[in-house]
Amino acid sequence: MITRAIARYVRISPRKTRKVIDLIRGLNAVKAGTLLSAVEKRPVGHIKKLLDAALDAADKRFQIPASELYISLIKADQGPMLKRYRAASMGRATMIKHKTSHITIELDKVKRYDKKSVREMKDVSVDNKSKVEPDKKEKVKPKTPKSQLKEQKTAVKTKKNK
Repeated sequence: MITRAIARYVRISPRKTRKVIDLIRGLNAVKAGTLLSAVEKRPVGHIKKLLDAALDAADKRFQIPASELYISLIKADQGPMLKRYRAASMGRATMIKHKTSHITIELDKVKRYDKKSVREMKDVSVDNKSKVEPDKKEKVKPKTPKSQLKEQKTAVKTKKNK
């Protein structure tokens, strides 16, 4: 984690916020910003402001440009509910719950591999697969019917009682 930015007590329900968050999770920070500018949902303004704050913090603290960062974690947790009452029929009052959310975003550096290390990683994974022998599989015991299991349990109980 390079930087983290948190927006608390945002007056949007977390369920609506998660729909927008799922679009940008794991994306490059620059791509996420352009995608957010194209989406027309209410949480976009808060998320975009939060993303910009995290990018500015990364630039200020570590001098890392936005092109080298990606969204490693983004989540929307539920905050406290604002409870209000509204008059209902037959003299009753119904509760209206205004939900709030806490939005968290973490940025991390993009991991770049050179071609040699990628080839070595592939070779290692191929070698590990070839070491497994298909003949030496674990033998699975056949399942016993429930009636046989019940008989075995009752037999054990009667032996303990004697």
